[in-house]
Amino acid sequence: MRLWSLHPEYLDAKGLVALWRETLLAQNVLAGNTKGYKNHPQLARFKSTSNPLGAIAVYLRCIADEADSRGYNFDKNKINDQVFNEKINVTSGQVEYERSHLLNKLKVREEKRYESFSATGHIKVHPLFEVIEGDVEAWEII
Repeated sequence: MRLWSLHPEYLDAKGLVALWRETLLAQNVLAGNTKGYKNHPQLARFKSTSNPLGAIAVYLRCIADEADSRGYNFDKNKINDQVFNEKINVTSGQVEYERSHLLNKLKVREEKRYESFSATGHIKVHPLFEVIEGDVEAWEII
């Protein structure tokens, strides 16, 4: 499971679809609807919020919006109706780690997107997150 801190606009089609599916799974885990993945490290930052289901809903809505902008049809009815109006901190080290990780994937899967993303100076993060200074997050498995 990879729940990117990066804005979903950087993902290729395969990555965007995978993110959608994995985040729907994460939503089910947070709702207590599955026995697996309960302690997955990628869920730590959502679990630490005042409303984990609201946070994951905000995360999913952005993915669905990106899919819409590409002409894909992700079923928004699968997103819970919770609200979350806060930001979740993500460290600059985590953002850079994910940037490098995604570049490695894009280099193999989609050269044009790789070239575009590698030339990007300022990296946008998912709107749910706010970047703070710091190393790679403790929950990240390297």
